[in-house]
Amino acid sequence: MIHLLFLVLFAEGAVALLLMVKVGPLRELAMRGVDQVKTGKGPATVKTLACTLSVILMSNVASILKIQNRGFKLGTVSPMDQVLWRTHLLEASLIGYTLFLAFVIDRLHHYLRKLMTLRKTSSTSREEVEKLQMENRSLREKEEKSSSETKKLQREIAKLNESMKKLKSETEEHETKASVAEAHVNALQKQSEELLLEYDRLLEDNQILQTQLLSRV
Repeated sequence: MIHLLFLVLFAEGAVALLLMVKVGPLRELAMRGVDQVKTGKGPATVKTLACTLSVILMSNVASILKIQNRGFKLGTVSPMDQVLWRTHLLEASLIGYTLFLAFVIDRLHHYLRKLMTLRKTSSTSREEVEKLQMENRSLREKEEKSSSETKKLQREIAKLNESMKKLKSETEEHETKASVAEAHVNALQKQSEELLLEYDRLLEDNQILQTQLLSRV
């Protein structure tokens, strides 16, 4: 029993050391081994062994206390009781260390698994943050590009408005010139009509004078 407890204790110490110190792929192997122990019928078996060892531990403690009480009553301890006391004390110590290391291995495995999950989550969130930053940069670039295009269009619209104003002013100037020219043409037409009337009157006067001259001759 003692040799078996020493073997289990050394095995648990090696597993705990591998879980605490990362030595190449050995931690991965230790984690997988503990995972296999915690899956299927492993937890029930471990609980049964722990209960059995706890019962043996309490039995050893009871035997130790019994031997001590007997020694106190008799005032001396026999060599057989001394051997039994040491054996029970060694077994109780080994069982206590074994249970303690099993608890330590369980907690180490639990916290390492949680740490791995947190690392995966943090790496995923970091990738998402980087992705969001890239999208934000692309959006900023698009906004800058659209703002530059908008400013360019505004400058072009301003140029077009200026050209339209210029064309409008030129059109109004041409219209004023055309109206002036039309008024001048109308005035010339009236003047020509008046000259024609005057010419007709002068022709009539000339014919009258000619008739008068002819009648006198």
